[in-house]
Amino acid sequence: MSALQLQGLTKSYDGVDTIRGIDLDVAAGEFVVLVGSSGCGKSTVLRMIAGLETVSGGQIRIGGRDVTRVPASDRGVAMVFQSYALYPHMTVGENLSFGLKNMRVAKATIAEQVAHAAQVLELDALLDRMPNQLSGGQRQRVAIGRAIVRNPDLFLFDEPLSNLDADLRVRMRHELAALHRRLGATMIYVTHDQVEAMTLADRLVILDKGRIAQVGTPLEVYDRPANVFTAGFIGSPRINLFDAVVVGREGGVTLFDMAGGLRVGSARGAALAVGARATLGLRPEHVTLTGGGDALALPMAIEAVEALGHSTYLYGALPSGDAFRAKLDGHHAVADAITLHADPARMLVFDGDGNAVD
Repeated sequence: MSALQLQGLTKSYDGVDTIRGIDLDVAAGEFVVLVGSSGCGKSTVLRMIAGLETVSGGQIRIGGRDVTRVPASDRGVAMVFQSYALYPHMTVGENLSFGLKNMRVAKATIAEQVAHAAQVLELDALLDRMPNQLSGGQRQRVAIGRAIVRNPDLFLFDEPLSNLDADLRVRMRHELAALHRRLGATMIYVTHDQVEAMTLADRLVILDKGRIAQVGTPLEVYDRPANVFTAGFIGSPRINLFDAVVVGREGGVTLFDMAGGLRVGSARGAALAVGARATLGLRPEHVTLTGGGDALALPMAIEAVEALGHSTYLYGALPSGDAFRAKLDGHHAVADAITLHADPARMLVFDGDGNAVD
C-alpha cells in the first residue's frame, strides 16, 4: 500500500486553476522531492497534503485512508517550515515537548519521545539551552525534532534550508539524508534548489505551472528528461537548446540542420518526419576540447569565463548567434575563441511540442 496517494488533485483560487490534476503514488519509506521554479505550485501541493489548504478537486490518501476533508491535526503528518518558528522563551527540551503536552500525551511518553528525537538529531547536550543560544543549523534541527516527536505517518518539509548560509545548507542536507536512513520514514520535501533535489531524493517530481512534467529518479530525470522544460530545469549550468529541422536519414541516423550551417546526425528522432521542427539539447558538461571522427565541432566566441579550480565554465555564442555554455574539468586558460567538440550520441532530441523522442 502506498504511504501517500494523490488522485486528480486540483486547486483553484477565484476561478483560476493553480494545481491542474496531480496524480502521484509515494511508497512507504520513500524520500520524494517536489521541485520546480517559483510559482509552479509545489508548496501549494504540500500544504494540501498537510491540510493547510482546502482541495478544490481530487483525493488525498495517507496510508490508504482518505484524508481529503480531514482536519490537519488528524492526518498523522508533521510539517517543517522554512522558518524555525521556535518559542523564544522556551528551552530546546520545552520546544520539543510543547506539541505533545497540548495533545495531552502522558508525561512518560513525552519524555521518551523527546529523548529519542534528541538522540537522533544529536541535541542531547542542548536540551536546556534557549533558541537564541543556538546556531541556525541547531535551530533547524530543533524544528525537525518537533516533527519527529509526533511520530507521524508522513514528514513534510517546505524549503527548510532556505534561510541557512551555503556551507550550513550543505551540512544540513547531509544530516537530512542521514536522518531519512535512520528513521526509514516517508518524507515529502519541497525545494526550488535542484542540488538539494538531486542529492536528497529517491524520486523527483518536477512541477511546471501546476502540472507534473516528469517523475523519476534523479539520474533518470537528468539522463532522459521527458520534455524541454525538465531538460532546462535540471542541470547546472543550464542545458544548451537549439532549434533544428529534420533534413533526411542515412541508415539508422536522423540528420538535423541547426542554425549556422551545423548538421547533426543522431540515432534519436526516427519517428520525426523529414521537414519536422525539433529541439536539440546538449549539456555543458558533455563537450570536450578534442573530438573523434564523428564529433561535432562547435566554434565558440567567449564572453565570460568562470574559473572554479575544479572546473572552468565558459559562456559565449556559436557562429549562429545561439548562446552556448560549456563546463570543462580542471584549469583552462581560454582566449577569445575556442573550438569545442561534442559526441552526437549525447544530444537529446525533442519534437515540435517539446517532448523527448527516441
